[in-house]
Amino acid sequence: MASDGQIAKLHAHIAACHTATLPGARLPLHAGPHHIGYVLPAFATALAGLTPDVTVTPSGARLDEAALPRLNALAKAAGLRMRGEDFDVRATADGKVLGVLDRGALPSFGVIGVGVHLNGLVQKPDGMHLWVAKRAADKKLDPGKLDHLVAGGVPAGLTPFETLLKEAEEEAALPAALAGQASLAGVFAYNMERPEGLRRDVIHAYDLILPEDFSPRPADGEVESFALWPLAAVLARLSAGDEFKFNVALVLVDLLIRQGLITGAAADGLRAALRGDAAAA
Repeated sequence: MASDGQIAKLHAHIAACHTATLPGARLPLHAGPHHIGYVLPAFATALAGLTPDVTVTPSGARLDEAALPRLNALAKAAGLRMRGEDFDVRATADGKVLGVLDRGALPSFGVIGVGVHLNGLVQKPDGMHLWVAKRAADKKLDPGKLDHLVAGGVPAGLTPFETLLKEAEEEAALPAALAGQASLAGVFAYNMERPEGLRRDVIHAYDLILPEDFSPRPADGEVESFALWPLAAVLARLSAGDEFKFNVALVLVDLLIRQGLITGAAADGLRAALRGDAAAA
């Protein structure tokens, strides 16, 4: 049974992912009739100085819808760090694709980013275990943090499940035939202030029961190592500090509840916090 102190720390992890108040100090960004993001006033003014396709008023910023195909060129001209990986631009996470934007520019434009996380589970005689990854020390974001077996952003043109299969092979040498058995466990959304800007993320979380004789291996250099932990150890480490990457905590809290390590009123409160209910604390 999780202690009150552990539950309080799990609430803190969830709250840390919900630090952005929107619009707050930002301006809503529209492309034609589509609300695609949020931008700081100074950034909006800088964009308007680069192109007549952007107009700024006290109530918002507007990009000419015909200029959506040139969004990456505008981001580059604004001096943003480009990562060479396009994400789809949508008004909602499941809405129609309106354009593409480099992953590095998403936080500055406040555009929704979609990602996938995989709970790689192993059922042993002494209970359920989870594969935990340690991020490489040279990662630009959150180096050395603990992470899921597989996690990554959904690039332009792919679905979350297609991304899961791709990332599984690339990050953990997990064959598509095995990764394809994963099932969707939940979808988590949050708005977060980060050093790189505004994160408006939607995570598709999957569960996959893996055979005991499977061992992942770092395949693309993004992960330093993998370790198999009992779920009780996951709860202990997650509730003791900040070793896990910030958004991994959301998926793990949900997993720990579903696996029965957190029950009763504590589980209800954490579920409400994961949903973003204002009364959950």
